[in-house]
Amino acid sequence: MRKKIPSTSALLAFEAAARHQSFTRAAEELALTQSAICRQIAALEDFLSVRLFRRTRRGVQLTEAGLSYSRQIAPRLDAIEHDTLAVMAHHGASSVLELAVVPTFATRWLLPRLASFHMQHPDVVVNMHTQTRPFLFDQTEFDAAIYFGEAGWPGTEAHFLMREFPVPVCSPHLPGVRPQMGPDEIALLPLLQQTTRPYAWRQWFAAVGVNPANDMGGMRLELFSMLAQAAIERLGVALIPPFLIQQELATGNLMSPCPLSFASTRAYYLIVPEGKAERPALTHFRKWLVAEAAEQDESAR
Repeated sequence: MRKKIPSTSALLAFEAAARHQSFTRAAEELALTQSAICRQIAALEDFLSVRLFRRTRRGVQLTEAGLSYSRQIAPRLDAIEHDTLAVMAHHGASSVLELAVVPTFATRWLLPRLASFHMQHPDVVVNMHTQTRPFLFDQTEFDAAIYFGEAGWPGTEAHFLMREFPVPVCSPHLPGVRPQMGPDEIALLPLLQQTTRPYAWRQWFAAVGVNPANDMGGMRLELFSMLAQAAIERLGVALIPPFLIQQELATGNLMSPCPLSFASTRAYYLIVPEGKAERPALTHFRKWLVAEAAEQDESAR
């Protein structure tokens, strides 16, 4: 028996009151009376032996302990609600995958292909959440992650998907740009840098035999989608794998003034926790994804 867990009703009342900084608004949200909210929070404070709110003339304010507790409780209640909705929506079936993904790869590469997976496995639902950095699976609801970087997360299996082969791209209207430029001429253009790949330009210049002084300078942006838009807006030249910007290249919003490329030292991987590796839904998705990625990786070489 768990003796140190407060009642769910008390936690819901506290979370709502903490979020609104108001017992009245919490009562309205939860369809309760204000006195009921007061009783729930008083019971919670008695249970914890800690004051969570400070009563003032203007209403209530969280104490320091209350603020800390609310920050811890809110995401846990959200997780319970998320899990409950998932069970309700799929009648308890274990064919729902919670996937952490890098944003632009998911939007530009994975989603356009996902219909073929659903045709093969219509009973499997793939939910996606953006995540750009490593994390501990046992602290999240994720069943797997598509990650760009190095393999070797503790307690996981890493399945290679593909490398990147980036090329310089920019607006055809960027001042100083013309077709068939040399790497030394690219170095004279304003460079757009990606924060998650801070040495990409340096690696590209090294691969093509140029050593410019300004390879680390320029505007820094986090996502490929942001780099692409900045390049379209004539803010500079970006280094992007063509498979992520096929639409922009096809419409002429972006062009590659120098098609030279190199294979990235890091790669995309499907990261799977060892404890979930044998789940049938995850096995189906892994086999499909690895096959799709192998086709893409081969065509990019």
